[in-house]
Amino acid sequence: MAVSNLDMHALFVLGDLRAKLVKLFQSRFVYVTEQTAEGLFMAEIDTETALVVDDKPGLELKVGDHFRAAVLASREGGKFEIKFRDIKLAVYGLGEYAFVASPEGNGIVFKEGQTVVLVFAANEQLQVGLAKILKSATSKAAKFRKGELVFKASE
Repeated sequence: MAVSNLDMHALFVLGDLRAKLVKLFQSRFVYVTEQTAEGLFMAEIDTETALVVDDKPGLELKVGDHFRAAVLASREGGKFEIKFRDIKLAVYGLGEYAFVASPEGNGIVFKEGQTVVLVFAANEQLQVGLAKILKSATSKAAKFRKGELVFKASE
């Protein structure tokens, strides 16, 4: 039988990460990308039409039916689980995420295996060069060299 717990360090680190993600969703337009060596999937979330629910006691953020992030107990002491459409990834702590900034907005890049997910809050709706802007933001923390992910974490 697996034993799960949420230790205080995980609660502090992952809870702070959730708070920063909540702050990103205060922007009107949020972009979520999934990038692998094979390609890029992008989506735009208009937070004015998608209900954003910040459940602080439950350590969960839910955006419509599209996006969910929550701090959960795990064998390792805690994990940050992100679900977006068919994408589901778990962040276990330091070294698996990076904060990025560009003139167009700010974001967080999450890493799991050979996949990265960018959650990017734009200053205004991106109408031109969407893929270029989002790839550029991601490349501040993650690059694919010869099919392998090279990731530079923030902490």
